[in-house]
Amino acid sequence: MEIKEIIVHCSATPEGRDFTVADIDRWHRARGFRGIGYHWVVYRDGTVHSGRPEGTPGAHCTGHNSRSVGVCYIGGVAKDGKTPKDTRTPAQRASLLTLLRLLRSRYPKARIHGHRDFAAKACPSFDATTEYRGL
Repeated sequence: MEIKEIIVHCSATPEGRDFTVADIDRWHRARGFRGIGYHWVVYRDGTVHSGRPEGTPGAHCTGHNSRSVGVCYIGGVAKDGKTPKDTRTPAQRASLLTLLRLLRSRYPKARIHGHRDFAAKACPSFDATTEYRGL
């Protein structure tokens, strides 16, 4: 599978609350997926956790799954659980940058986008395409 895109997502979970790969896996299975749709998840403390193997097409962006890697950070909405908000912690910002640099070195032809570039959603609650353009 040729990777042409790295797509950044948020978990659309409330600011300040921790969730795990296992939580996302459970949510995605409840929606009929075969498991977590993202390849990588960045927790609020900045730790990076694997989800779906990179060699397996994701389930994170309709029409793009066969040619992309999906990266998700925990958060993305305000404490009300509804209002989109860039809730990335300093540790998440640093880890996302490191992870995206690694993925760009692994897939040099891939471009980085936010999920919102391909769907009518606020996800990842910031302009990932512009923020990571220089990587």
